[in-house]
Amino acid sequence: MDVEKIVRENIDRIIHLSLATSFDNKPWVCELHFAYDEELNLYWRSLKSRRHSQEIAVNQSIAGNIIDKHTLEDEVVGLYFEGSAELIAPGAIRDLAAECLAERLKMSKKDIIDEARNDDGHQFYKIIVKNWYIFGKFGADKGQKLKLEWNK
Repeated sequence: MDVEKIVRENIDRIIHLSLATSFDNKPWVCELHFAYDEELNLYWRSLKSRRHSQEIAVNQSIAGNIIDKHTLEDEVVGLYFEGSAELIAPGAIRDLAAECLAERLKMSKKDIIDEARNDDGHQFYKIIVKNWYIFGKFGADKGQKLKLEWNK
């Protein structure tokens, strides 16, 4: 089973992800609109004042999933990940994040970079995925959870 192929085939169909953070043994989850690059790094914009942003500033370990809306009758493909998240400083990586987000979310790259120049504006964040997992039937009678052997 080519897990990376399944991730790449499905990631573009879904516009939001669920992000799990934690601080002081208290978990939190939120929904974010996201973009990604060729190496399957994930990007989003958020305010530094948001709970997930504050928790990432203290604990960069995260997990999440990318799952399309579905009914009980639909066959589901779930993309799960774990890794680390970080606030992106100005520079080439932030420019790449802005380009990915602007293209995918139909936004003005100039406008979102200009907003990020204000400390209280939406900032750019990056998830470096350590492990990808997929869940679905993939030709079997029951759901299977498979791990991508990721060598980043």
